[in-house]
Amino acid sequence: MKEEINNHAIHQKGSRVLALFLLFVVLIIFFLLSVLGTIHADRRIPSEHAKIHDRSLRGDIISADGYTLSFSQKTYQAVVRGDSIKPEMRELFIKFFSIYSGIPIEEVRKKLTDKKGQLVTGNIILSKELNAKSAMQLKELAHKLRKLDVFQWVENHHGVKVLYGLDVIENGESRRFPLKDVLSPTLGYVGIKEEGRYIRPEGKKGLEKRYEVYLTSKKNGYFQGKRDVIGTVIHNKNSMKIKRIDGLDLHLNIPLALQRRIEVMLDAMKTQIDADEIIAGVMKSETGEMLSLASSKRFDPSHITQKDIPALNPKFAEYPYEAGSVLKPLSLSVALKQGVITPDTVINTENGTMKMGRFTIKDDHQYPSLSAADIIIHSSNIGSSKISWRLTGKEFREGLLAFGLAQPTGIDLSRDLPGSLKPVSLLNHELHRASTSYGYGMHATFAQLIKAYSAFNNGGIAMTPRIVNHLEDARGNRYTLEPAVPDLQAIDPKTAHTMHDILVRVVKEGTGVKAQFLGLEIGGKTGTAHIAQKGRYLREYHSSFYGFANDKEGNRYTIGVLVIKAKKYRTYFASMSAVPTFRNIVEILVDQNYLKPDLKESEEIKSNEKLYQIEETEPPMPETPALKESDTSTVQDNAHFGTLTPEKKSNHSIQQLFETKEKPKANPTPKPTPPPKVNLHEVDEQLF
Repeated sequence: MKEEINNHAIHQKGSRVLALFLLFVVLIIFFLLSVLGTIHADRRIPSEHAKIHDRSLRGDIISADGYTLSFSQKTYQAVVRGDSIKPEMRELFIKFFSIYSGIPIEEVRKKLTDKKGQLVTGNIILSKELNAKSAMQLKELAHKLRKLDVFQWVENHHGVKVLYGLDVIENGESRRFPLKDVLSPTLGYVGIKEEGRYIRPEGKKGLEKRYEVYLTSKKNGYFQGKRDVIGTVIHNKNSMKIKRIDGLDLHLNIPLALQRRIEVMLDAMKTQIDADEIIAGVMKSETGEMLSLASSKRFDPSHITQKDIPALNPKFAEYPYEAGSVLKPLSLSVALKQGVITPDTVINTENGTMKMGRFTIKDDHQYPSLSAADIIIHSSNIGSSKISWRLTGKEFREGLLAFGLAQPTGIDLSRDLPGSLKPVSLLNHELHRASTSYGYGMHATFAQLIKAYSAFNNGGIAMTPRIVNHLEDARGNRYTLEPAVPDLQAIDPKTAHTMHDILVRVVKEGTGVKAQFLGLEIGGKTGTAHIAQKGRYLREYHSSFYGFANDKEGNRYTIGVLVIKAKKYRTYFASMSAVPTFRNIVEILVDQNYLKPDLKESEEIKSNEKLYQIEETEPPMPETPALKESDTSTVQDNAHFGTLTPEKKSNHSIQQLFETKEKPKANPTPKPTPPPKVNLHEVDEQLF
């Protein structure tokens, strides 16, 4: 019995020891698993590595003479936690932040309180658009404020006390236009796109939109390596740096000095004739390089307001209009090309009035007959109509298409509208062919007409307007883009030479005499056309002059001017508005040595005797119906680019400052005494 009791006691004791042992083993296993879990857990401790981001920037837009017209810079935001500022230090913080940031004291104080006047306790964004200089100054201020013990420990939502401060964080990239409205709306403007919390500019119009894919930054950079105790990346053999790749820079054909002079002149002319808008362009006839593309209706892309909305769309390629008499040289060119007429062919012009059923076509002057050349010189609607009747509807339409009408020009802007021509089925009718021959019942853009007129000064080749000369990367490598639409062989060289001479006679003898310039070869054609609205023609006008200016040294320029709704008495005539504007542009080109008059071989032009012998009457109201959408045939605008072609590396220094004064010139060309020099800020009344 006693032995059984002892055995039972021993058994119970063994069971207890075993249980304790098993418990100990379980605890050991649990401990080991905990340690193992801790080792492999993603613990919230500072990484021993750090990365500094260097985000890439959008490319710049630079003028031909080296001025930066548009550029990007990084922006930063300043953030502070409201309840981390000691109450007794709040005014000191406000004062210092205002001094360092340039933000008024009251504005800073307002940001620290809510609408009820209560102090904000959470994060407060004090500024979102700090530049790099201000950001650096504020980072220095943040360090000083810590030394001054301005901030206090604050418990976060995890219950952990944290000492917050003033944080300056990179938050995006902003687009800057340092010269304000210069070269707008050609430059265009930008909107914003978000990449997470980072904001970048995005082109919306003009060159900014057209070249978005090339201007856009290519690759962000960074510097990565081990960090020290305060988070600074340690520079050693194991650290890694990836260089950022910025967007390509756009280098324009347009020199700022010339562009600004023309803009100032257009502003003065707009006021002088009370026009809604004047647009003008200067193009090298042999290359298509645009030296100027200017409008009197401009805006500051950095500060667009409600009143700027009508100016946002560049009219150069987005404003198709009924061109009027400037189309007559194209109509005659087609007939000459087809061999159905010669410049000396005499046409009955019906003493200025011709009936066509219930419609009447009228001329400003009552000539019984005119030669084909004189029809252009004296701008006869009847003569132009009869020239078009010598062609079939198909021949006439295809001849105009050869000049680039009813199709995109290829100009490098964000939109390139095709305009319109009536279909062959309508142009087979004499009435429709007649109205189209003198610029009604069709639509053309400014870019189309300046391209077409370049053919008369370039052996029959209509040159595609080119605003951008090349693109360039950070290493100086240059890239060129082929235009979306090629140059066109509009007419043969012989026809082009004939038309060239006729347009020179228009300036010597016809409605373009006010464009004459001593020692230069000037040619062109005027056009004054009624504006149509809701199927009716109004007593409002488009006045235009397209032509060329050449010197004996081989400088050849195609120049276009379009005046929209000139309201001052009689200035709606192209000869009283567009032609003087053209003449002013020629004078600017001479003044800046783009053209050099030949004074030895020039003949004196007698002062305004000839000018006032020409009497103009109000253009007759078209009796043909205003153009309807169903009467037109259009081609969709082309928004495609060519391929990039690399060129050799080159270096170019960029001037950052802008002055409206012209650059000094060595040995300026002496100017003729007549006519007197035009004041570009207040256009001389003698021009009218």
